[in-house]
Amino acid sequence: MTLDILKTNSSATIKKLNLPSDRKRRLQDMGVTEGTTVKHIQSNFLKSLYAYDVRGTVIALRYEDICNIEI
Repeated sequence: MTLDILKTNSSATIKKLNLPSDRKRRLQDMGVTEGTTVKHIQSNFLKSLYAYDVRGTVIALRYEDICNIEI
């Protein structure tokens, strides 16, 4: 399963980041690492950006990225 299927107000644990090294590093710097629990807060009306609570901080992720994050 990937992060894009997570419903609003639901939480999941990150299992693997299947991203190119530059994007993977950017997410790891923001705290999105394997074993981290994330909560889907909301998405914009175009479904291109998604907001997640990661370690007490809200971050926005692109749809292209969340489709490559296994939960």
